[in-house]
Amino acid sequence: MKSVSECANYCLNCKLKPCSLKGCPMQTKIPEFIMEVKNENYEEAYKLLQENNVFSHICSIVCPQEDQCEGSCIRGIKSEPTNIGILEKFVNEWAIENKIEYKINKNKSNGKKVAVIGSGPAGLECSIELLKAGFEVDIFEKDETPGGILIYGIPDFRLSKDIVRDIVDKIKYLGGKFYNNRALGIDFDIKELSQKYDAVFIGIGATKSSKYKLTDEEMADIYDSDIFLRAYRENKYPKDLGTVVVIGGGNVAMDCSRVAVRMGAKNVKILYRRDRQHMPAREIELEEAIQDGAQFKELTRVESCNIENGKIVSVNCVKTEIIDGKAIDKNPIETFIEKANTIVFAIGLKPDKNLILENGIELDDWGYIKIDENGKTNLENVFAGGDNTESKSTVCRALAAGKKAANGIMKYLT
Repeated sequence: MKSVSECANYCLNCKLKPCSLKGCPMQTKIPEFIMEVKNENYEEAYKLLQENNVFSHICSIVCPQEDQCEGSCIRGIKSEPTNIGILEKFVNEWAIENKIEYKINKNKSNGKKVAVIGSGPAGLECSIELLKAGFEVDIFEKDETPGGILIYGIPDFRLSKDIVRDIVDKIKYLGGKFYNNRALGIDFDIKELSQKYDAVFIGIGATKSSKYKLTDEEMADIYDSDIFLRAYRENKYPKDLGTVVVIGGGNVAMDCSRVAVRMGAKNVKILYRRDRQHMPAREIELEEAIQDGAQFKELTRVESCNIENGKIVSVNCVKTEIIDGKAIDKNPIETFIEKANTIVFAIGLKPDKNLILENGIELDDWGYIKIDENGKTNLENVFAGGDNTESKSTVCRALAAGKKAANGIMKYLT
């Protein structure tokens, strides 16, 4: 493995900066912070990162750099890209070890008040930008702990919750007020908030699990990925998981498999209808899942499950193949059975369409909240961003959506 110095010196300091302008949703000043690392000015590098993105440490841990910043690196065209993620993580960890703190500057109050619904990455970033600009911000969170997916969706062995709590504390220091256990559609609606506040931001994410029917019976041993991950987070482990089958091939599927291992599952299998080359999960996430003990079976479609005495005993599978990038059943059909006692669906999350429509918000053709270039919805003073406005969003893309909406709100109100 390269040293930090070797990683930094490998950067060409490109004038066009595709890693920042094209690859990074937050447009982090990547060549600039790497130059400071080259010169061993780590505190200045940390300042550059934090000025643009106080979530920099989180991004260095969970972002798919190979698809974003490193995926746009000029050096990656003919060789290996610069290890941007490693350098960003190093700078943030150096700051923690050396007790370096970045103080966020705040403008004086402008008398405007904004409600933020949801405290995931988009909601937290939107709140920070607005607070810095002098707005009052109230954040409404349906759970008892702020952080959204950063708390409930990403396991602690991947992302320390102390890092998330530190950001929440920064928001409180800036004057942001959190109202936990307050859910849209139950405790309040959009109309109520839009009349009470100068603007409203919706960052509730995608909350409905994508799944399909495996049996006509109601089975307690078939889980949505978010419910399964939450059980791990809250230390409410399902008993006697037996052999766990995780359906899916994304990073969430990898997290579910690793969580299942830690919950004491006898065996863990990841069954995915595409092959390894066409799966959305990061290679490193799959490797870590396999290292933890999960088995990965590609080109496998789970069709149904078999039940004996009220318990799942196996799943019926169909062998698939990739034709023109699509996974289709092999012809002639090939079927087989895999042992299973617990099934976890990890094939994606979608916005709660009914909840959104009930609040008078328009959806696009794919079922996501329809917004303009400023993050504004069809409602007069209501903005949105994050997983409820686009598919396959990453943490960094959600942060960028929160920042875009915050700028849109500033433009709208000032």
